[in-house]
Amino acid sequence: MIEKTYPITEQLILNALQLAKQLHHELKQESDVLKKTPQADLISTIAANKKQLVVQLEQFNTQLAQVLATEKLPNDQTGIREYLKRAETAGLLTANSIDNCWTQLMLVCAECKSLNEHNGAGIDILFRHTKRSLDILKGKPESTNTYGSDGSTQSARYSHSLISV
Repeated sequence: MIEKTYPITEQLILNALQLAKQLHHELKQESDVLKKTPQADLISTIAANKKQLVVQLEQFNTQLAQVLATEKLPNDQTGIREYLKRAETAGLLTANSIDNCWTQLMLVCAECKSLNEHNGAGIDILFRHTKRSLDILKGKPESTNTYGSDGSTQSARYSHSLISV
């Protein structure tokens, strides 16, 4: 059965590697924008591109899970490693090229994860800064000391705006 699924798997991995590289490029671009004066519309465009790439990568994961299921292998790192070993045993691998692509895919994905976490932290800081600036302009106190019946914090009522336009 692996003889039938291997060409599909090979193409899936090659496609996923290209998608991951594109995602890495988008994350790097987002990081560069966040380091400069952030432009909301550019960040929104990058976010939309990232979302589209993530959807495609999730589709890859689903398809890969189906391939691994045909070989009764788990959908994880050990499953793909075993699949590649079986393919090599069946004489299907040429100079471990697909194994190298898989390794490269995992490295790019790890870099994407790190960049995404870093960018997310930067966006969170910008959000907090913006929220705090708006709170100051509205005359809102710095901290909220009241809680609702469900235990969540409630916004304090502020008496007046500091400025009006």
